[in-house]
Amino acid sequence: MRFVPLSSPPPARAALVTLASVAVALALCALVFVFYGVSPAEVYGTMLRGTLADPTGLAEVGRRTIPLLLVGAGLSLAFRAQFFNIGAEGQLLLGAVFAAGTALFVPLPGPLLLPAVFVMGFVGGGLWALLAAWLRRLNVNEILSTLMLNYVAVAVVTYLIAGPWKGKDVRGYIYTDTFPEAANLPVLGGTQVHWPTLLLGVALALGLQWLLSRSTFGYALRVVGENPGAARYAGLSATRVVTIVALLTGGLAGLAGAGEVAGIHHRLLEAGQISLGYGFTAVIVAWLARGNPALCLITAPVMAVILAGGDLLKIDLNMPFRVVDVFSGVILLCLIASEVFVRHRVQWSRA
Repeated sequence: MRFVPLSSPPPARAALVTLASVAVALALCALVFVFYGVSPAEVYGTMLRGTLADPTGLAEVGRRTIPLLLVGAGLSLAFRAQFFNIGAEGQLLLGAVFAAGTALFVPLPGPLLLPAVFVMGFVGGGLWALLAAWLRRLNVNEILSTLMLNYVAVAVVTYLIAGPWKGKDVRGYIYTDTFPEAANLPVLGGTQVHWPTLLLGVALALGLQWLLSRSTFGYALRVVGENPGAARYAGLSATRVVTIVALLTGGLAGLAGAGEVAGIHHRLLEAGQISLGYGFTAVIVAWLARGNPALCLITAPVMAVILAGGDLLKIDLNMPFRVVDVFSGVILLCLIASEVFVRHRVQWSRA
């Protein structure tokens, strides 16, 4: 068996390989369930019935789609530019910090407060990603820097809610005071789906797709990502492109953090309660989208079903708490392994 490189793999090949890798991942997870002593049919049936066929479960899918869509759309742009941002979790948290600080301590008139919360959420996430972009100029690998900055972000949140921002009436748990009413997002009745953030995510995913495919900057981004040597020869600044991409991808993660605290929690609280691993799961959302932000409109709900369905498995089938991590890890492993089949064709011959 030999792998023969393809000069220009067609988009259909990438789509088929992606679907095949997801199917293989589901089959591998089924084996895990068999060894655990649970029928795979029962597991997948429980997940689908409890999410897509149940109004409450469907609302949970919608709630988790919002941050996955925002973060995933930004990451798909970053990966396309070969800026491997693994720090969206920290950027989401910093966006939540900046948004909470604005809501709690900036005396703005009511109509201006909510827009300011989202603007500062974008700024917080963008600055946290720009720090990694600056370190990249010093030859610090962005995979390591963004990953490590996640832990710094968690520490920042913990320090603030346990120290200077600690709520006046806190008993036992640590969190800030409640936001003023003007800083709260409206939600769909009886759910936690903050629909303005959902609409914002849809608009930004489509806007980033236009930016990537129709604008001059998008052309420069594609050239820098696909052929850095050709980009240098054409006089394109890879540093400038990566800096702008870092700001955008971090800013979108920051918007997701702002939406979580303004739409659901209405205060800043512990990092594990603000984000349920959205920054890491969104890596899979972006990878499934193959660098196309608009495709995150499909891949984000798919991963949201897995997240929401994983909670059902813990409750209904008494499965381990980390069952969702098994899904995410196996899917990501299969996606990465499948890259060789996107860029090569398999040729069989006798020895």
